[in-house]
Amino acid sequence: MTINATLINLYHVCPRECWLHVNGINMEHTSDTVYDGKLLHETSYPQRNEKHSELSIEADYNHVSLYGKIDFYDARQKIIHETKRSDKVEKAHEWQVKFYLWLLKLNGINDATATLEYPLLRHTAHLSLDDGDVAYLKSAVTSIARLKEDEQCPPVIHSKICKSCSYYELCYINE
Repeated sequence: MTINATLINLYHVCPRECWLHVNGINMEHTSDTVYDGKLLHETSYPQRNEKHSELSIEADYNHVSLYGKIDFYDARQKIIHETKRSDKVEKAHEWQVKFYLWLLKLNGINDATATLEYPLLRHTAHLSLDDGDVAYLKSAVTSIARLKEDEQCPPVIHSKICKSCSYYELCYINE
């Protein structure tokens, strides 16, 4: 099984969405929000295409493959730059970025930091990884692996965020 940064993000937003995604039910291709996010990523910092590059990174933890694709990584300064459209699920974004930092650490790149950027809001957050974060991420990876094995989909969370979710119609089909 491979756990990627998207699953880390989804796990913190909605266990049901994470379960659906990890079990191969992907609805992001139908979402205008996802499309807008990709467009924002491509157009917000055009000068970075010359200086920094995307980085795909892998590692193994406890017989689970881990994978992440970092938007921009400045290898000289060891800084991850992650661009997001909205801060509605900022904690999920922070854990996604900390997952990237952990992947770098598992690959021998220590002391990297990250900048989480919300260009439309003109807001940034600076993040680092500590031992408590690593312990939490190990626990989250184990929980996601267990979630995948569950035969039953978790219940709908009935949150404000649901209305903009690409899985909304699937989750609320009977209501």
